[in-house]
Amino acid sequence: MRGLFFTCEGVEGSGKTTQLRRLAASLRHAGQPVMETREPGGTSLGEAIRSMLLMTRDQEMAAEAELFLYLASRAQLSRECIRPSLEAGIIVVCDRFADATVAYQGHGRGLDLRRIATMNRVATGGLTPDLTILLDLDPREGLRRVKARGQVSLPEPFLDRLESEALEFHDRVREGYLHLAREEPHRFLVVDATRQEETIAGEIWQRVEPLIGSWAVQGERR
Repeated sequence: MRGLFFTCEGVEGSGKTTQLRRLAASLRHAGQPVMETREPGGTSLGEAIRSMLLMTRDQEMAAEAELFLYLASRAQLSRECIRPSLEAGIIVVCDRFADATVAYQGHGRGLDLRRIATMNRVATGGLTPDLTILLDLDPREGLRRVKARGQVSLPEPFLDRLESEALEFHDRVREGYLHLAREEPHRFLVVDATRQEETIAGEIWQRVEPLIGSWAVQGERR
């Protein structure tokens, strides 16, 4: 039986990585097979691309070049890791996926949304998450968290390339995510990321647990 595919999305500093790890731990505690991964990254090629995307600060990167790099990482991750895991009946939890490109390169950079949708389908082979958890947060608070998180004594240049973008860019990214959630409410769980970590994790598990139960029952019937 095909596994389930969950993704975590959100602006910088929203806590999505923390919540993804908590979700993966809860799934394992419930006896479910889990594979954690991230975008960009998750494969040798993807991690090399991640370094190029986030750490290249000394030269301008064209928005189109940025888009193709994200798509290349996603294509490799989808074929090398995500699809084989799903086909093996494993639950995949991924830190960002195709929605991030719509939010960041589409709404944030202003690239054509219809072209991005087509290119995402090509890169993923039409793969869509069963549930996307959107950690919603004002980018001002998100960036404050990023700067405070282990970087109290470090200067601004230690932020990565996307974290260093202007606030207006991050506002557009947030609105892009919320637009996606309004378009596909059945797939998205929008979570208020201003609350305590434990409270957020509990709300996510309330949505995930029934999905796991239904999925397990289907497996038993087969």
